[in-house]
Amino acid sequence: MKQRFFKRLHEDIRSFMDRDPAARSKLEVFLCYPGYHAILYYRFSNLFWRKGFHLIARFVSNFAKVVTGIEIHPGATIGRRMFIDHGTGVVIGETSEIGDDVTLYQGVTLGGTSLEKGKRHPTVRDRVIVGSGAQVLGPITVGEGARIGANAVVLKDVPEGATMVGIPAKMVMARGRSPDDDFTAYGTPTDDLPDPVAKSFESLRSQLQALTARIDGLERDNQELKRRGNGARETMNNQEDSDRGQGGEEDPLTRTGND
Repeated sequence: MKQRFFKRLHEDIRSFMDRDPAARSKLEVFLCYPGYHAILYYRFSNLFWRKGFHLIARFVSNFAKVVTGIEIHPGATIGRRMFIDHGTGVVIGETSEIGDDVTLYQGVTLGGTSLEKGKRHPTVRDRVIVGSGAQVLGPITVGEGARIGANAVVLKDVPEGATMVGIPAKMVMARGRSPDDDFTAYGTPTDDLPDPVAKSFESLRSQLQALTARIDGLERDNQELKRRGNGARETMNNQEDSDRGQGGEEDPLTRTGND
């Protein structure tokens, strides 16, 4: 168990080397990275938590928050090779569950929305990236390989491989991901990312065009009905004039008899 514990710590350092091009050496990560320090303190506080020493675990966790600016509850479940970049303001709640190879940026909150004692924080599957300032709230599940864009507010389950942006977060890209997919910094792809605002305007433009075409058709139908009505009215007037003209002429025999 001791060997496995220190192997985890070594893996954590390796994850920082792999995902941060600014990291020059393992010693630099060990000495200078608050994200790594927060994970290191979490490993010890979680060990105390699982052994039943809750007060000591909370003390270590609180000390880590003061030192690193990152708050990780010792009761949270965190997998292997988690990478916290920059880290200031990251909050991970007690019942959060985080898989392997997850990346969190500064200001991320994995928070609860309930006062109940049970499961109230998110479950984040393997290889998820959560961008800076994103809020993932409630006992929801973020599917494997998903990307949460910066400052997004996620309140519902996220499908596997989806990219979520906005407040509240909406899916703008859905695609399957494999473990070998390229790393996406801040959870926001920069290539071929759909713009939800532009998409909304395009939808409104299409609806406006459809309504305009429908109005034009109704106006043509109305003009046709008016034309037919005018033609029928003119025919009726001509018929009345014709009948009136025929009724106004006297029979020549009748006129002679009167004379």
